[in-house]
Amino acid sequence: MKQKEILLFGATGQIGRNLIRKLSKNNYKITAVTRNIHRAGYILKTQANPGYLELVELNNFNLDKIDSLIKNCSICINLIGILYEKKKNYFNIIHRDFPDMLSKVANKNKIEKFLHVSALGIENALESKYAKSKLDGEKKVLSNFKNSTILKPSIVYSVDDKFTTNFMTLLSRLPIMPLYYNGNTKFSPIHVSDFVDIILKMVEKDNNNLVLECVGPEEISFKEIIKQLLTSMDKKRLLIPLPNSIASLSAKILQLLPKPLLTEDQLKLLKYDNIKSGIYKTNYDLGYQAKRYFKTEIDKYSFNWRSGGQFNKDNSMVDTK
Repeated sequence: MKQKEILLFGATGQIGRNLIRKLSKNNYKITAVTRNIHRAGYILKTQANPGYLELVELNNFNLDKIDSLIKNCSICINLIGILYEKKKNYFNIIHRDFPDMLSKVANKNKIEKFLHVSALGIENALESKYAKSKLDGEKKVLSNFKNSTILKPSIVYSVDDKFTTNFMTLLSRLPIMPLYYNGNTKFSPIHVSDFVDIILKMVEKDNNNLVLECVGPEEISFKEIIKQLLTSMDKKRLLIPLPNSIASLSAKILQLLPKPLLTEDQLKLLKYDNIKSGIYKTNYDLGYQAKRYFKTEIDKYSFNWRSGGQFNKDNSMVDTK
């Protein structure tokens, strides 16, 4: 059987790096597309077995270049996404227009599969530009290419994420932690290793023309997530629910930072639970278990944020009520 060639967009992120390792270990050849091959190359080249990874630089959406890349692949996977806009209309460009282009080219070249990673819990959050652009991208992909799979993960976390690590940094520096919407928003966090296992299954199995929600083994509120991070870090912090007016003002200020800690658009997203919707199948429905529990996994790397780092042997529990 001919070895399948996989074209991967968004290779340098948390999911991309782990996926490259998983695919190469399973004898898939990967062409990873990056905006800056010199900056990203030294990281990506360590993720794959020799001979299994080729790096290609693409710093703009050049249709001819994309066509030539997709023409030579069996499966195209799009992981590209952003959490905040650096420029006006950037959500639409990245989450709607780019997947639209990729899926049209995939259909034109009649490749085997197109996998597109979107996001969970966005159907009701249409006041958010992020959510609307993600949903528009899903519709474009499904309309353009029948052999497509939309993967909608909840929060994907690991030592390399920008979720748990950012919050542990904040919790290590701030005496208080604001709780937006009383900390009641629910999540179903999935560890990156479990998520890339699901992507591998989608590559290997005939599950085309599918929208799949990818969730972890538990549902946890935002407040519970913060408490578990504090316990793992062995720290005490005051958790304060913020009125919506003050929360909105804080988001206006925090989004002015070079790397925003919170934006007004993200605050709108936090109104809505990030758990399975009941509209689509989940990984569990297909028999793909997510086995890693949130607290167990963060305990493996939270020592970086404890007093004394890895040399801290005090595992006492903290009261975060």
